[in-house]
Amino acid sequence: MRPHLRVVLPLLAACTNYSTGAARAAGSAQDCRFANPVASGADPWVARHDGWYYFVQSKDDAIWVYKSDELTQPTKHGVQVWAAPHNGWNRSNVWAPELHYLDGQWYIYYAAGKSGPPFLYQRSGVLQSAGDDPQGRYIDKGMLYTGNDVRSGAEKIWAIDLTVTRLGSQLYAVWSGWEANAATDRTPQHLYIARMSDPWTISSNRVRISSPTESWERGTELDLNEGPEFLQHGADVFIIYSTRESWLKDYRLGQLKLKSTGADPMDPGNWIKSGPVFTGTELVSGVGHASFTTSPDGTEDWIVYHSKVDTLPGWNRVIRMQQFGWRPDGAPDFGTPAPTGSPIRVPSGQCR
Repeated sequence: MRPHLRVVLPLLAACTNYSTGAARAAGSAQDCRFANPVASGADPWVARHDGWYYFVQSKDDAIWVYKSDELTQPTKHGVQVWAAPHNGWNRSNVWAPELHYLDGQWYIYYAAGKSGPPFLYQRSGVLQSAGDDPQGRYIDKGMLYTGNDVRSGAEKIWAIDLTVTRLGSQLYAVWSGWEANAATDRTPQHLYIARMSDPWTISSNRVRISSPTESWERGTELDLNEGPEFLQHGADVFIIYSTRESWLKDYRLGQLKLKSTGADPMDPGNWIKSGPVFTGTELVSGVGHASFTTSPDGTEDWIVYHSKVDTLPGWNRVIRMQQFGWRPDGAPDFGTPAPTGSPIRVPSGQCR
């Protein structure tokens, strides 16, 4: 965490109302504290661009993009930008959209299927903005190839939670997938990487870079790695991912680190695994599927993640966020989840 000193206005009584997407201290617009959770929902993705925060979510098989000048008010102004078609491979189960700005246009990566449950047909697709407005119209660019034979395009294999980043001049996709299509959705999930020739085309065969093999990754009902997200800090490249079962209280985050600057990310041996790097507490359970952004003035790093609302099995979840720092070895230090309702200083530069 980069050091930053500032004056914080006096704390007023905190109140939480995540049903309306708001969690902030009560009082005037100058309040400088908020409390978790900040919204309902799961699989949060936040993109910061030109002084705005864009928060994307799926609801009722549609994708919404929200725009806010306050990180802690992510659902201020929302627009539905896309809805699943009535027919086709992506007509239902729209999951975990991400919004990326690449080559002067916006792209939304998402998972969807043709039926389920059971969720046997999930694949990854991409939408391209028709203009430069992330809340404008999008063009469906189709399904991304996530199988083993990119030349023939044969047997597209189950894939969710696809994310992208550039390392050097090369664009890469990373996602959670099955080793092969299966007759049950209780199938182990692994992390795969592939090169892309443009934001809507995977141009290489996939390579598996992580499997749920460590004791802290092994679930009680299903072993999985999912929700991978790139995090870069200086010359260091990390993939922060979710592991154990998303519907159970022990969902958590693990970490892959690229061995060195310039190491080939397509070589599984160049990724070093460690974890867990973020786990729940007695007060906050089922933490996972994080994204990362910075404070308005760029001096602080923030993690945005979801948690369960209780310890019972299920997918009733809420969105949380908090500042994080960096360890002496360069790895992220996410700390522990802030308790529900606990006052937290807003991101630096937000309080005006």
